Amino acid sequence: MPRPLVDAIRGFFKGRETSEIVDPGPAAADGPDRVQVAACALLLEIAHADEEFSPVEQTRIEEALERHFGLDSAARTELMALAQAERGRAIDDFYLTRIINRHYDLGQKMLLAELMWSVVLADGEVAQHESFLVRKFANLLDLAPAYLSQARRRAAPEG
Repeated sequence: MPRPLVDAIRGFFKGRETSEIVDPGPAAADGPDRVQVAACALLLEIAHADEEFSPVEQTRIEEALERHFGLDSAARTELMALAQAERGRAIDDFYLTRIINRHYDLGQKMLLAELMWSVVLADGEVAQHESFLVRKFANLLDLAPAYLSQARRRAAPEG
């Protein structure tokens, strides 16, 4: 990750107040860096839904960040740490999905849904909380159930 991008992500979090979480401000403040943090935070939320963040789930998220955001190892680690902190600060899921809704088109949202399902399916088990959370996020992202079903099929392991 280029150094200015890392600095921009860090700058986003410096001095944030809890009140800013409730009203994130105009869409212009939600730049691509903030969208990456929000998307990663949703993936982490899914991974933690069953109260266990397994190494295979972490690997799946890291692979997604590398493949879809073009991040190297250090940048992935930093983004995951920032997203984890954002997860802790967000009062509700609407805050994170709202950022994504402002910047992602339908195709990008479907890809995110596929990534969410790949995290859920990573450990070979689909916990009820995980499945519920993916459906909840899909609803907040305005994805129709048919799109979510397609995303799950694409995320399912072959064989």
